[in-house]
Amino acid sequence: MSFRTTTATDYVEDVSPGSGALPPRARYASSDAKSLSLNGSWRLRVSATADAEDDSFAAEGYDAGGWAEVTVPGHWVLQGHGSPIYTNHLYPFPVDPPRVPTENPTGDHLRTFDLPSEWPSDGGAVLRFDGVESCARVWLNGTDIGEFKGSRLPHEFAVGHLLKPGGNVLAVRVHQWSAGSYLEDQDQWWLPGIFRDVTLLHRPPGSVLDFFVHASYDHVGGAGTLRVDSDVDGRVTVPALDIDVATGESVTVPVEPWTAERPYLYEGLLTTEGERVPLRIGFRTVELADDLIKVNGKAILLKGVNRHEWHPEQGRALDLETMREDVLLMKRHNINAVRTSHYPPHPAFLDLCDEYGLWVIDECDLETHGFTEQAWRDNPVDDDRWTPALLDRAARMVERDKNHPSVIIWSLGNEAGTGRGLTAMAEWIHGRDRSRLVHYEGDINCRDTDVYSRMYAGHAEVERIGRGEDGGTHRRRGLPFILCEYGHAMGNGPGGLADYQRLFESYDRLQGGFIWEWIDHGIRDERYGFAYGGDFGEELHDGNFVCDGLLFPDRAPSPGLIEYKKVIEPISMTDSDGSVGSVLVTNKHDFADLSAFVFQWSYQVDGETVESGTLTVPPLAPGESADVKLPAPPVESDGAESQWTVRALLAADTAWAPAGHVIAWAQFPVAARPLPSVSALTGPVLGERRITLGPASFDARTGELKSIGAVDVTGLRLDVWRATTDNDDGASWQTDVRFGLLWRKLGLHRMRHRLDGVELSEDALTVRTRVAPAAWEIGLATVYRWTSDGERLRLTVSVKPEGDWTVPLPRLGIRFGLDASADRVKWFGGGPGEAYPDTKSASLLGRWESTVDALQTPYVRPQENGARADVRWAQLGGLRIDGDPEFWFTARHWTSEQLDAATHRADLTQGDTMWVNLDHGQHGIGSQSCGPGPLPQYFLNAEPTEFSFVFSETPEPN
Repeated sequence: MSFRTTTATDYVEDVSPGSGALPPRARYASSDAKSLSLNGSWRLRVSATADAEDDSFAAEGYDAGGWAEVTVPGHWVLQGHGSPIYTNHLYPFPVDPPRVPTENPTGDHLRTFDLPSEWPSDGGAVLRFDGVESCARVWLNGTDIGEFKGSRLPHEFAVGHLLKPGGNVLAVRVHQWSAGSYLEDQDQWWLPGIFRDVTLLHRPPGSVLDFFVHASYDHVGGAGTLRVDSDVDGRVTVPALDIDVATGESVTVPVEPWTAERPYLYEGLLTTEGERVPLRIGFRTVELADDLIKVNGKAILLKGVNRHEWHPEQGRALDLETMREDVLLMKRHNINAVRTSHYPPHPAFLDLCDEYGLWVIDECDLETHGFTEQAWRDNPVDDDRWTPALLDRAARMVERDKNHPSVIIWSLGNEAGTGRGLTAMAEWIHGRDRSRLVHYEGDINCRDTDVYSRMYAGHAEVERIGRGEDGGTHRRRGLPFILCEYGHAMGNGPGGLADYQRLFESYDRLQGGFIWEWIDHGIRDERYGFAYGGDFGEELHDGNFVCDGLLFPDRAPSPGLIEYKKVIEPISMTDSDGSVGSVLVTNKHDFADLSAFVFQWSYQVDGETVESGTLTVPPLAPGESADVKLPAPPVESDGAESQWTVRALLAADTAWAPAGHVIAWAQFPVAARPLPSVSALTGPVLGERRITLGPASFDARTGELKSIGAVDVTGLRLDVWRATTDNDDGASWQTDVRFGLLWRKLGLHRMRHRLDGVELSEDALTVRTRVAPAAWEIGLATVYRWTSDGERLRLTVSVKPEGDWTVPLPRLGIRFGLDASADRVKWFGGGPGEAYPDTKSASLLGRWESTVDALQTPYVRPQENGARADVRWAQLGGLRIDGDPEFWFTARHWTSEQLDAATHRADLTQGDTMWVNLDHGQHGIGSQSCGPGPLPQYFLNAEPTEFSFVFSETPEPN
């Protein structure tokens, strides 16, 4: 006979959501009732197990003077006590639900506080925790008031009877692991602690309990209907609308509706006998109509991101200004929607979404992804014992956030399989709030949900879905489709966004999607710059998969975010069919006309603007287009390349960007670029050790270029290798083909260069080589042909594949070294940032200037980066290089091999040589770190190719 001893910590492994907490209710930011923030400096003691210490620390008079000090909100592992752990979906402990390891880091937190002198003596008080990971037990003045799970959810306790004027002792025991951890297996760092606000709220007699603001909008009549249901009787006033009604009563008046494009909020007030609560009311109606998601009678197109909460020093303990920075960055980059992956955010974030205008899918704090390793056996969402915890999580999300107009869809959670518990959650949410839709990607047949949602479906499948050719259940075929995750933004990428957006805009059923994800979760670290999984000695980890955002950890926009902004522009400008000198302007907004924008034109000759002006565009309604006439070209091109650039800018300051902020742009060629030509006026001269040809000298034996005038050149030769990107190395759900692994298997990172001949003719120096990897019969027959007119030097490279090339090439071009002291670069081509074949929508043709360091894109894990596309000419290190045709240009202080070997930015150090790549072609990027690889049209297939460069000496850029 065996038995398990009952202990004081059994609640840790209890599947229930906890005990002692008050029922969930709406959260509001402020009222005229008193409140006291308990954020700040707390005492902390960390123990190795849940039961290592008794609860005597919670008693009044306990001396914690020898304990450490930590900041709340915060995570103790980011404040010098233990280490973070990163896993994508694997549980970092044995899977034996609901049991957790004996080794269970436990943080005892202590805080003493006095009540303010003006704290009222009547009524009660509530102690609120907005977020604690993952399980907490709470004592106030020595009294055990309860325990709870649900890390990213609020919990309140009635404590008025326990308070005293001074010397109150608040004790909180936080366990890193609990039964709740099985429900919180989201792709993120495991970070224990009290990481959101702790607040004491006075509750006067007759104060507000729970309330629900119902504010619908009739788009036909232009009227809004307001009803505020409240657990405590009171009155609702909205001065701007002349509303003064009792709670529970409906009133209908003409209103301005709330949308993400025009987030009109009315200031109101809920007044009960004991409290006055400010309301911010947005009138809008969300419905499933005509098989589409509609708001205020119009189908919307979601241009969204998935947003984990993250700060590189504070983890998930975000302050208001960091949250505001996120929202402003989203708005400035044309993003209109957020999925709060994979938990409800800090409530202040939703206040900001209401204020600035973002559609929100609010997601429950639920993911059981690790159960995929056992084919979902014992999955809590299909185990009735866990259903109360699931319903508690759903209720705490819905009740907290139900008064936010920005929230248009509730999500049951993420990657939790399927089961009865999810059905129970959906039924409860549908019953509680019929003014919003319900989402869950894992419900493939849409039994419980109102939206057909998928992750990382490839372009072809998305188009089949748009056409209604995807099959599925009858219910699913009649639902709108969104990609709740796509465009995996890990490292260099994501590629293919423009191709997705064309599909979204072509088929009504496709209502957009959400890029995975908003920000890299790198942790600032002295050793690495930014650390990722494995840098803290984790037993299990998923490496830099935690760095997969459109922002770098310090919130600097990545090239992926710049690309996304361009792809999702709400105004398009294209060539008018058959109208020379006209632009077809189309308003792609769902609700706003173009009255808030001004349009400007500029005219460039060889990349330099020679004149600019204002373009008159009518205030087009959503979906409308107009042909707009451009002025006559202000100058003759005289054999130079010329083009128009048209921009749409904010006409006046807004809450989220200043006047002049660029919303959209387009370029239109006028005169094509004349290709560079070099007449072979001089021939090669053979000396004892050198061959001279015009301004250049070559090794007489190998034909290797040594100098062009006074500029020394090192190691010029064909190059096909790039430091593999996260997407090159990744394996998507659609294919097991990993290009990076195939390239390495074939040895493309270690190509050998065989010299087959050096030939001098009357007008050219020709060097014949074969470039091939050891162990394989494939190769590239490569011929370098040099000619000169006496001042300039032309190189023509001819490449012919030999053998059976079964994979595309990473890149194809030449590489060479220059003196590293030449640090300034100028070029005429795409910029200002990097671009690749399927990530170059945002590449603006013009003249640009940079340092070599600034050309690098600081991906947390170093990889191929920094290429500028469509380059006509580049100037660096005393050389000017013109391309025939245009080329990709890259310059670095390290080789591709050094870049490939680096695991962190700190591994890269400047040497004596600047390495330059001039590429005729690059393989596409895709998003195969989790999504589909590059589309076939972006493959760099091995095939006969010829390209040329013209070199000439020039003064170094200043």
